[in-house]
Amino acid sequence: MISQILLPLALAFIMFAMGLTMTMGDVKQVFTRPKAMLTGLAAKLVLVPMLGVLVVSLFMMEPDFAVGMLILAACPAGVTSSLLTHHAGGRIALAAVVTAITSLAAVVTLPLIANLGLQLYAGYGQAVDLPVGRMVFGIFLVDTLPLALGLGLQKWKPDFAARLGLFARPAATFLFALIVVGAFASQAQTMLTHGAQLLPPALLLNLTAMAGAGAIGVGMGLSRGDTIAVVMENGLQNSALGIFVALTLLRNDAMMAPSIIYALAMNVSALAVVVALRRRAKAFSEAA
Repeated sequence: MISQILLPLALAFIMFAMGLTMTMGDVKQVFTRPKAMLTGLAAKLVLVPMLGVLVVSLFMMEPDFAVGMLILAACPAGVTSSLLTHHAGGRIALAAVVTAITSLAAVVTLPLIANLGLQLYAGYGQAVDLPVGRMVFGIFLVDTLPLALGLGLQKWKPDFAARLGLFARPAATFLFALIVVGAFASQAQTMLTHGAQLLPPALLLNLTAMAGAGAIGVGMGLSRGDTIAVVMENGLQNSALGIFVALTLLRNDAMMAPSIIYALAMNVSALAVVVALRRRAKAFSEAA
């Protein structure tokens, strides 16, 4: 009940709360000035999977773990990336758009990369059919639709949306904390069993994805807010989707482990980035 009902509802509420912080103009600007969006998508759809292959090769991972790591690297951005982008001072609209587009792109990219991993590392002789369309529809229900509802309320009832936002944003942060703590508690045994083996490659993938995205953002001349959004989008994977693919579709517990360990690494690193950026912004404001 918790994973099937309460978790999706909590994630949907988080995205609804993020929608209350934006306007339709913010979203339109992402498309009318698409450089930041295209930069984020290129990093997410090309850089992260390439880094996944590099990490798997560097650590010479066991076949099942290697496939699981590539599945994780092929997953779209995590739903909570918009919330953490907000807390880090990044551009929420950009993060939300990149999350939505990469979730749709997963219909093609996730089966392609997952099957590549299965054939290269696990010895599968033929492609495995993954019902990614159903997964993407689920992501739409907990990501894009609640965000659109928040945006609509912001447009048509701005005063009510502003009052609701005073409650919704702190509540979204609290729900995010509960999700993280609950996920780690429920998978404690997996982390204890495989943590020593999988945490180093997971950390390397996470940190290089964020650093690489940051370097690309700066190199492309993106604003600070856009660069922060791109960094968060590339560091935060939809690990729940990776777990679902490995456990439910491929029925392989070992392939699920990299997504669980990565969830720990990405949340710790993302929260560290949020704290560092908020302290830096506070120091600048006090100096001014």
